[in-house]
Amino acid sequence: MIARRALLAGMAAAGLAPAFALTASAQAPAWPDRPVRLVVPYAAGGPTDAVARILAERLSNALPQRVVVENRAGGGALPGTENIARAPKDGSALLFTTVVHAVHRALHGSRLTFDPGADFAPVALIGVVPQVIMVPPESPVRDMPGLLQFLRSGQHAYGSSGAGGSSHLGVELLKGMTGVRAEHIPYRGTAPAVADLLAGRVALVMDSVATGAAQVRGGALRGIATTGARRSSALPDLPTVAETVPGFEATTWNAVLAPAGTPAPVVSAISAAIWSALADEGVQARLAGLGVEVPPPEERNPEMAGRFIAAETAKWERLVQDAGIRVE
Repeated sequence: MIARRALLAGMAAAGLAPAFALTASAQAPAWPDRPVRLVVPYAAGGPTDAVARILAERLSNALPQRVVVENRAGGGALPGTENIARAPKDGSALLFTTVVHAVHRALHGSRLTFDPGADFAPVALIGVVPQVIMVPPESPVRDMPGLLQFLRSGQHAYGSSGAGGSSHLGVELLKGMTGVRAEHIPYRGTAPAVADLLAGRVALVMDSVATGAAQVRGGALRGIATTGARRSSALPDLPTVAETVPGFEATTWNAVLAPAGTPAPVVSAISAAIWSALADEGVQARLAGLGVEVPPPEERNPEMAGRFIAAETAKWERLVQDAGIRVE
């Protein structure tokens, strides 16, 4: 009850009438009086699912409605995404997605059954998540200059979580910016790619710090650099790739989207509810532990989320085209 009162007060201070509390006489429609589905287009237990469940838990404590995470994994995140594109436009169903949303159009083209831009309304960018480049402990590579030299010295391969995923796109960006060569070996997820990294079958893997940081800190793998614009709080002793390759940045991210056509007051109310729910310092610490870097307060609104996703889409679509990336 205290959380809900704080939420309502925060939204009132921001000049936003909470859509879920509007009366029938109000101009804007209310949120539905049934559980809200938060669709994650990945399997349960992964880093994206973990962040979504933190959000759902906090929102369920603050709102009259319960927020339920619904995992619709597989198919390159397409089935879960399509489900929300076709969902009611009333705030009862939301998509919790990642950087993969920015490359759907470039990877699948006319095969898509939805438009990643036109069929969705940005609600909130929860945060960006840097990745970490990892090599086996016995690798001769110990830093970024050494990695670039190593990749130029012969034929080497890298593993990824699959074609078009953040771990694939990040290495391809590095190749494009530096001219190094490395063969791409796609896997069905990061775990089997890391298993082959440990076995010496691939030379490197780029993985989200949400899962890779523990392996680096524990000594199972050697961290070379993180991929954000600044050093990651999860691995503060590692330099960024950009300290060697200026301008390099290859992060994944978590964003909440609604079906296009959802009334603007509802979208604004959902956004305000999300940021009120995530304001707790304990929640911020949990997100930081997963490598999530939340945007500054002035960027916590639907407009800024939309701008961010548009910029990411332009960036990664260009890379997909230049690198000739294809999916089967």
